[in-house]
Amino acid sequence: MPCSPVDQRIGPNQCGSTVVQTVRAPISAVWSVLRRFDNPQAYKHFLKSCHLILGHGDVGTLRHVQVVSGLPAASSTERLEILDDRSYVFGFRVVGGEHRLANYSSVTRLYQDADTTLVVESYVVDVPEGNSDDDTCAFVDTIVKCNLQSLARIAEKLVT
Repeated sequence: MPCSPVDQRIGPNQCGSTVVQTVRAPISAVWSVLRRFDNPQAYKHFLKSCHLILGHGDVGTLRHVQVVSGLPAASSTERLEILDDRSYVFGFRVVGGEHRLANYSSVTRLYQDADTTLVVESYVVDVPEGNSDDDTCAFVDTIVKCNLQSLARIAEKLVT
């Protein structure tokens, strides 16, 4: 059973979860990759491309991402909701596109712990018709885990 997302309310016909990843790199290295709203494909390998359609990477900026073929999606339009360089908090919301993850919103927080960084990503998403909460969260958890493992590998390479 997925755990409840941090700082987000789950509405009717929605589910959510929190995924945690430990990174053997300082918080500054992890943040330098995560905070780039204009370049999510640097660590999200399910994305083929990204371009900003409004804004310059600050809160309110909109991006359009193309998804790699083979996934049940083609594209996504996303809005940067939170970008806090002092507290290491990043959040975005899906506002359109061709995919099944309607009303997806995500908040990622970084925490420094000695020589490692703890990445905590929580999300809420609508459950598509014909799917269960558990199936939807299992699908999204898998994608988020892959993304965070990739983020860890990239940040760790930056410091070696």
